[in-house]
Amino acid sequence: MEVRGRGVVGQGSAAADRHRHPPPSHRAAAARVQAGDALPLPIRHTNLIFSALFAASLAYLMRRWREKIRSSTPLHVVSLAEMLAVFGLIASLIYLLSFFGIAFVQSIVSSSDDDEDFLVGSSGAPAAAAAPSSRQQAPAQAPCALLGSPAAAAHEKMPEEDVEIVASVVAGKIPSYVLETRLGDCRRAAGIRREAVRRITGKEIDGLPLDGFDYTSIFGQCCELPVGYVQLPVGIAGPLLLDGQRFYVPMATTEGCLVASTNRGCKAIAESGGATSVVLRDGMTRAPVARFPTARRAAELKAFLEDPANFDTLSMVFNRSSRFARLQGVQCAMAGRNLYMRFSCSTGDAMGMNMVSKGVQNVLDFLQDDFPDMDVISISGNFCSDKKPAAVNWIEGRGKSVVCEAVINEEVVKKVLKTNVQSLVELNTIKNLVGSAIAGALGGFNAHASNIVTAIFIATGQDPAQNVESSHCITMLEPINDGKDLHISVTMPSIEVGTVGGGTQLASQSACLDLLGVKGANRDSPGSNARLLATVVAGGVLAGELSLLSALAAGQLVKSHMKYNRSSKDMSKALP
Repeated sequence: MEVRGRGVVGQGSAAADRHRHPPPSHRAAAARVQAGDALPLPIRHTNLIFSALFAASLAYLMRRWREKIRSSTPLHVVSLAEMLAVFGLIASLIYLLSFFGIAFVQSIVSSSDDDEDFLVGSSGAPAAAAAPSSRQQAPAQAPCALLGSPAAAAHEKMPEEDVEIVASVVAGKIPSYVLETRLGDCRRAAGIRREAVRRITGKEIDGLPLDGFDYTSIFGQCCELPVGYVQLPVGIAGPLLLDGQRFYVPMATTEGCLVASTNRGCKAIAESGGATSVVLRDGMTRAPVARFPTARRAAELKAFLEDPANFDTLSMVFNRSSRFARLQGVQCAMAGRNLYMRFSCSTGDAMGMNMVSKGVQNVLDFLQDDFPDMDVISISGNFCSDKKPAAVNWIEGRGKSVVCEAVINEEVVKKVLKTNVQSLVELNTIKNLVGSAIAGALGGFNAHASNIVTAIFIATGQDPAQNVESSHCITMLEPINDGKDLHISVTMPSIEVGTVGGGTQLASQSACLDLLGVKGANRDSPGSNARLLATVVAGGVLAGELSLLSALAAGQLVKSHMKYNRSSKDMSKALP
């Protein structure tokens, strides 16, 4: 089955019937992709005819030239039949190479389900590389024909070539993960994959939207095998008055009361003069694990890595991985003959996991010369520790270590928070400190820091799974000024954020970062944007902690959740 031949025709249609009858500009684009589409016979038949002509002409000429050599007949004496054979050979060779040579080879390779089966253009470049210019000329896409209702009508509107591709995916002849590369159209690939999933599972998944998202922006970097996208509401809490600046904090969540509660905390902080923050540490970690023949040998490498005299050499090797990576230190731990090496480095405005991993690999390669008996088991030995609650992050820190504090006036506590200082301090001690200690909490001495961290992470394109260690927080409340005012602080040792790379470059997430004024890298002061984002996260947590504790102290939690989470509206009447 030819996949690439009509790939450009079906994309960018303005209405469903244009999939069957593309406009002239699209037909011209298709002709550029594969001239054989204009032939009167099917492509496969035409290809076979020219292949047979090539083989027959070559066989005839070889036989005739062998006879001439044996009979000493000059080779330049050519009969009419030989001239026709030469012409047929040249014509078929040009046809096969220029039009169908590459596609013919690819069709053979694809039938064997080779993992590296990618279609390439006539110049040898991947088809995806040639697709952007065609996509830029295509008009705005209408709703995908694959999602029409009823299903039968949708299938009738599906281009014939897409029907064939879907059938091949369902049958396992074409791996789903190569659709983007083969078609050169990420949106079309997602639609075909979605229809294949529908046929395999029998589920319509109509509520999962497909159109309205730039699938090119995630290709090869954010999400594989896409079939749609999830809609998630984003609320704004603020202004958060932090370090003399006003921030409007984007929060992506489906939990009622969360944005409203954080917004109330922001109001209380702002009316009391604002909050202040300080970044204590800034360093991402990666900890490989290596095994040695003996524990003594592992201890020798431990001593070498922790010797200050060797730091400059290690730093020079490590820093080659990036112009922003700067090694800060190495902390080692042993378990028998296994050595765990926790490297820490600054990473500029990137969250830095890839950056520090490359630096660690450089050091391991360097150490292999002096420690040839070192067997590297894994680039990550969980002493890092990433996406897991760990005491090492709680004590040593990972990413950005931030403390954020504010003094809330007695009047604001009563007027805005509807409670009093004494009740808040007592509640924090009994709940956040003693209660968490009884539970054996690790970094969880807070009311709901993870709520705010995760909501901001999703809105700004961070790795949501890193809310595990990023939500490590201890909330402290103390009465000051003779018990009239409230001092509140949150200490968060491992906020892992970045403003470049990963999901931060997607349109929606980029817009949220821009709202905070931390979009992209800071050229004047590398790393300052990421550090500022970390302080905003801590400031949001401060506001959220203040508001939730106040609701608990005033007995308003259940009432507010019933108001915002249990709407009595009959939403079915509001639907068209």
